Amino acid sequence: MKRRDVIKSLTLLPVAGSVFPVQSLVAAPVAGKSLPLDPQDKPMPALHREAFVMDGHIHVMTRELLMKTDIGKRYPDGNIDLPRAKEGGIDAMFFSVYTPEHYYPGRFEIKNTFRVVELALDQIRKNNNAVELALNATDIQRINKKGKIAVFLDLEGGYDLHGDLNLLRALYRLGLRSLQLTAHNTTNAFIDACNDVYTWGGINEHGKAVIKEMNDLGMVINVAHASNDAILQSVAASRHPVIYSHGGFYKIVDHPRCITDEAAKAIAAKGGVIGIHFGSLFNNPKYWEWQKPNNPIKVQPVPQPATPRIFMSQATDKTIEDIDQELLKEVPLNFRGTIPDEYWMHVDQLAKVIDYGVNLVGEDHIALGSDLDGGPELPREMKDISDYPQITIALQKLGYSDQRIKKILGLNWLRVIRQVTEGR
Repeated sequence: MKRRDVIKSLTLLPVAGSVFPVQSLVAAPVAGKSLPLDPQDKPMPALHREAFVMDGHIHVMTRELLMKTDIGKRYPDGNIDLPRAKEGGIDAMFFSVYTPEHYYPGRFEIKNTFRVVELALDQIRKNNNAVELALNATDIQRINKKGKIAVFLDLEGGYDLHGDLNLLRALYRLGLRSLQLTAHNTTNAFIDACNDVYTWGGINEHGKAVIKEMNDLGMVINVAHASNDAILQSVAASRHPVIYSHGGFYKIVDHPRCITDEAAKAIAAKGGVIGIHFGSLFNNPKYWEWQKPNNPIKVQPVPQPATPRIFMSQATDKTIEDIDQELLKEVPLNFRGTIPDEYWMHVDQLAKVIDYGVNLVGEDHIALGSDLDGGPELPREMKDISDYPQITIALQKLGYSDQRIKKILGLNWLRVIRQVTEGR
């Protein structure tokens, strides 16, 4: 057995200088949910153990920033920490640092972006025995050979609502290699978000300049949260493949955050990848019908506003510390509700969504973007990242070949990262 395979099979792992006992994972039962399995009892197929496993969207650093915690230590709640990532057989992840809407009215998005990126780098250095920063696909493979998890820095949320190219270059110098174009669910000065007003009819000329700069730098362009027109125009404007890091399919769940078949096919035709979200909201039609009354669809105003809505409401007397305290009430950002049995998705439904994508665009263009610690209502069989092998089991039940499963588990992400960051 290869060294990395041995490491992936361990359940007791030294992280940040400590050993975490298996018993610490066992939590008290939650209403409506079964007691989580001891990791020694959790199944891990040999295929999952030997495969390269990469997630395209995992939330990190909000908790560490606001609670002064260490991702190298096991948390009693939430979906993600490094010990549990190891137990789930994760080899690499898009380390998605997050600048949410809370910081936009006071124009704190730039300050927050740079401090969470710096914190991510500090956490990576602190936990260097378990993880390393990867700048390209070759780095990812080199890091894996050491038995470590490779971290590929990705930004969700506005790095600057105006899209300053100098700030973009500075973030690249810090190690950021992937960036979501929209300001999360908010239309910014250059691209329309799917959940907000459509100011630009997609992207404007500055949006094209941002895309060109990212192409020139070798940064992965992420169109998750963008409007349908914005996705199509971004793909057309980019010289490189584009990714949609996390979401579902609109044909399955007609939520505005889900990708249309048209947009998915455009991304695939350019060589890009669509990451499948793990939540019921985007993948389970029964759950979506139950939730629709709580998710009113915004009607687009006619004519469209000439200025994005966010720039019309910039006045605030709150400090960034005030905003931190408000956001702290929501941390960790994982789903906390209760789902009745009839609306609770099984992992087999998630596999059906993956299969829909494979049939739509082909096995080379579908991957996984869980959104762990970003609020997904996880399938019944999954509590956190340590349950990642459940995805492999579900795909095996579909009769997928080992090679197809390996592509979906991580090889498709690795291929697109190589194309964008290394030009091959």
